Amino acid sequence: MEEEEDSSLVRRMAGGDRSAMGMLYDRQAPLLLGVSMKMGFDRETAEDLVHDIFLEVWRAAAEFDPLRGTVRTWLLVRLRSRALDRRRSGHARHVVAVADLQTVDRPLAMEEDPVLSSDRAAVVRGLDDLPPEQRHVLELAYFEGLSAAEIAGKVGIPTGTVKSRLASGLNKLRQALGRGP
Repeated sequence: MEEEEDSSLVRRMAGGDRSAMGMLYDRQAPLLLGVSMKMGFDRETAEDLVHDIFLEVWRAAAEFDPLRGTVRTWLLVRLRSRALDRRRSGHARHVVAVADLQTVDRPLAMEEDPVLSSDRAAVVRGLDDLPPEQRHVLELAYFEGLSAAEIAGKVGIPTGTVKSRLASGLNKLRQALGRGP
């Protein structure tokens, strides 16, 4: 239900509906802000990042394809990309482990989204069930933004091993989330 509403808001945004943008912001900004802060940004930088994401989403609303994923995923992918760009430019304070996702606060005064809670809990459970070596390379890739070659150098294993662990870990997560074979 919520995803249908979010998709509808994005379609309305593509048609120039500014009120739809405000509604989508109200629904999704708390999540994006919390994730930004857990990725190591101070509140001001995180707020700037979220603002930038929504400007980008406003311009790209017509490009959203619900067959490729949910609105929330689309927003989070954009956030991750912009956050990594900022981190590389030296704006991040520190790196946070995936385990800390359990404690992502909703910094804006809004009630906890029950859909978000179950998603977050499922991801954390899925990550907890991964072998430590798969979990570690996933954390390095997704939360520190390292390439397979950079992870290989940091961990001291061949790049091919990193790629295998990433692929296997992602497949296990998809299965745990009911989104894969």
